[in-house]
Amino acid sequence: MSLLFSSYPLARSLLFSMDAEAAHELTLSTLQKAYDCKLTRGLMAATPSAPLTLMGLNFRNPVGLAAGLDKNGAHIDALGNLGFGFVEVGTVTPLAQSGNPKPRMFRLPRSQALINRLGFNNQGLDSFIQNVQRSQWRSSGGILGLNIGKNAATPIESAVQDYLLGLAGVYAHADYITVNISSPNTENLRALQGQDELAGLLQPLQEKRQELADQYGKRVPLVVKIAPDLSTEQIDIIADLLPRYGIDGVIATNTTLSRDAVLGLPHANEAGGLSGTPVHELSLAVIARLRQQLGADFAIIGVGGIVSGQQAKEKIAAGANAIQLYTGLIYRGPALVNECVRTLRNAI
Repeated sequence: MSLLFSSYPLARSLLFSMDAEAAHELTLSTLQKAYDCKLTRGLMAATPSAPLTLMGLNFRNPVGLAAGLDKNGAHIDALGNLGFGFVEVGTVTPLAQSGNPKPRMFRLPRSQALINRLGFNNQGLDSFIQNVQRSQWRSSGGILGLNIGKNAATPIESAVQDYLLGLAGVYAHADYITVNISSPNTENLRALQGQDELAGLLQPLQEKRQELADQYGKRVPLVVKIAPDLSTEQIDIIADLLPRYGIDGVIATNTTLSRDAVLGLPHANEAGGLSGTPVHELSLAVIARLRQQLGADFAIIGVGGIVSGQQAKEKIAAGANAIQLYTGLIYRGPALVNECVRTLRNAI
């Protein structure tokens, strides 16, 4: 492990003294500068190997970056260089939007958790695609996922149009595309996880994907990202619909609205989605049920509350094929990536 990675606990003390969103932006800026400098780039770890084939894609390892950390796709190469086998960026919406009012991100250190209500703040589809096109991650063998959503101002009954615009916009530039219907921070978005609503979204997406596959001569996998706050019946409905409409994978899970695990902690009552350690068990239950219902061959990416290699292993044991990190990176730093790859290499 490089000196750059092992020094993260010192940097974290400084970062945790700042507003959480300001620290997030500073971290991305600093990471980008370190990557842009050839000397410091060389101090960053090479991608650890634990090859995986999933959805017809060849991953260098099964540890990915979850969407949300780089919403505009502006730091793909720098983030990929931390050792990830795949990187997912977004969520992008067709039009730029500022998101919810600040402050909108809060740390709960005693639970290794975050609450955010960012609200799909991003610079819009055109800027996003330009950033993606500038990156070298895919040409160097990295797998890139592009995550699409709807604008806050778009009525939920018109959401399909936003997703179709997103799909068409990112299609040529993605190794896989994630349909995000599970953020709690866009009003009514989670309603799209209902049976009729989901079918009404997946059908036109399936048709549009076929048009785009014919146009570009390649079939890009589609995955759906779901919430941890689903009943067994809701999970079963989703598991029935995804393969029916040709969806290739599912990401389980997004952040939770539950506060049971953090009651009484500072900021626990802030509105938004809770991520980090408290989500781990919730996502394990969703993953296990999905695997039971979907069978052995359907792709499941497990995310939520992974702050150690052991928790990554538990995600795989529950039924996930690969995992993603977000909040764990904030608490553990880049060393967590290598720890997870090493643990999974020995476990799979």
